[in-house]
Amino acid sequence: MMAAERSTADILDAAVHVREAARSATSGAAGVDGVLAALSGVVEYDHASLARWDPLRRRHTTLAGNYPDDATAYIETRLHHDPVFPVLRSPARGGLWLMDVPRQLLAASPGFQQVLRPLGIEDGVAQCLFAADGRYVGMLNVSTRRPRRAPDPARAVVILLTEALAAAVDSHAGPPPEARAAADRAADGRRPGGLSPRELQVLAELTAGRTNREIAGRLYITPRTVGTHIEHILAKLDLPNRAAAAALAATWGIEPSR
Repeated sequence: MMAAERSTADILDAAVHVREAARSATSGAAGVDGVLAALSGVVEYDHASLARWDPLRRRHTTLAGNYPDDATAYIETRLHHDPVFPVLRSPARGGLWLMDVPRQLLAASPGFQQVLRPLGIEDGVAQCLFAADGRYVGMLNVSTRRPRRAPDPARAVVILLTEALAAAVDSHAGPPPEARAAADRAADGRRPGGLSPRELQVLAELTAGRTNREIAGRLYITPRTVGTHIEHILAKLDLPNRAAAAALAATWGIEPSR
């Protein structure tokens, strides 16, 4: 049985511990599992997870969590295709609480109908996490079998914690930037045209005739960043325009992921 509802002061105090745990995870002094453990003081949950987004593999990877295996698999490989995902991924949205999701959207969501409902979930929040430079880096999922009280101070506190959570998740995205840059330089000679992995992704999207905005939506970056990548692609390949780049990519057998 869950404990009684906590006061606003208790929740704010717990938020301090979450930030400390996130800071330790970001520095590498501790794991992300400690962040979730501290978060239980802010939002009492039955299941929770922190997952990072892998832009190359186009899937989430769970860093810490206690969802059942089938729910974890859904979060990692299918959630970003769920009809609910475009709604909650908006950087302007402060998380999407289950009780606030329109009924028609829940009815169309395989994640709710096939994963959460069988678990008896009544409330919770899905919070997309963005790095300081605007990159989508992952998400927090929290689920509980009982509705939260209203007004609920935990809602505002979760929003305030997103920057710290994003930093913790982003710090576990692989080797440090210097190591990734060195690996990229070493691999340049093996990639078509010496393009970076991200530039190859953008080039692949060009073969489908997609606009910068459409590419941005698929790769979870901004249209402006897409434009910059295209400029670099054209310069590296010495091509006049995106149509020429798409044609060359087609001859190389490059195509966008499904």
